[in-house]
Amino acid sequence: MSSDTEAATSSTEMIAETSDNTEKMDEIDEPETKRRKLTKNNEMDEKKNRLEDRLGGILCCAVCLDLPKAAVYQCNNGHLMCAGCFTHLLADARLRDETATCPNCRVEISKTAATRNLAVENAVSELPSECQYCGKEFPRNTLERHEDQMCEERISGCKYSRIGCPWRGPMHESKQHEQDCPHPRRTGAEVMEALQVIDQRVAEERKLYENIFELLGYEKITMNDLQLKPYRTEEFVHRLYYETSRFSAFNNQWVVKARINNSQKDPTQSSERDMTYQLILKTRTSCPLNIHFVILHGPFGDMKILPRIYRFDFTEDENESPYVALSLPDTAECNRLLAAKTINFRFIMFLA
Repeated sequence: MSSDTEAATSSTEMIAETSDNTEKMDEIDEPETKRRKLTKNNEMDEKKNRLEDRLGGILCCAVCLDLPKAAVYQCNNGHLMCAGCFTHLLADARLRDETATCPNCRVEISKTAATRNLAVENAVSELPSECQYCGKEFPRNTLERHEDQMCEERISGCKYSRIGCPWRGPMHESKQHEQDCPHPRRTGAEVMEALQVIDQRVAEERKLYENIFELLGYEKITMNDLQLKPYRTEEFVHRLYYETSRFSAFNNQWVVKARINNSQKDPTQSSERDMTYQLILKTRTSCPLNIHFVILHGPFGDMKILPRIYRFDFTEDENESPYVALSLPDTAECNRLLAAKTINFRFIMFLA
């Protein structure tokens, strides 16, 4: 009996040992790619459960579903919108002659009906975000400085780009490239093409400044701080346009009129938006008026504009200048102006 028991025990131990050896062999024989895949899946599951990722889904904009980069607005029911989407909603409502509403709950929103949420802005600024160049995570309030100044993987150009070198690459490779760059050893005739492009750009800037100083020497100069207010045309489709009140200059009455996307039928269907304006003489003139005019943001407005001087000869038959570009930097600035009740600017006129 004892020998049978010992045999059974020995057999059980051998089976258990064989099982352990089999598991160890399976672990050894498991492919490396499979282990990496399992490890990666576990890391992704862990990442999904991180607090910052869950907060990112809660604090995102209700329109674009992305985390805000600057100001955060909320409707009366607390739904969040980034500054870009908020002004876009207000601009669309202005173009359609409708009341702007929250995309979630349809409650009315406006510059006064919506409020900034500073707590969300501060929370979002502390959430981590990946650098677009190196892939490392940094708090969002320091990410821009890292990408612009510190990241070694950020895209950089060659210091000889002014003489035609087209190289662009990671910042840490720029020194080695500049040592090997062939452009410093090119002849003057070979780099003339690149220098001509630079000269043309400088000439355009110089022409603008020379024109300004020349106009400042004119005897008759007038300056008015004006407001563009929104109106609707009397057509079947009521298009939006802007117009100032009448103002006096050079013993005449004038009006500035502006329109969106050159009176496009439905500007809300376009992702790109711009404004053009014209100067209109409202009184009759007995002699031609050679007028130069320019729009600036002025002391009462915050319009971001690139000053550009225009000229038109007003006569008894030609009392409206053609529509010219209001030189805004981008569509976002145009939406911001449309979202406001009025557009304030300074208008300077020169009479030759």
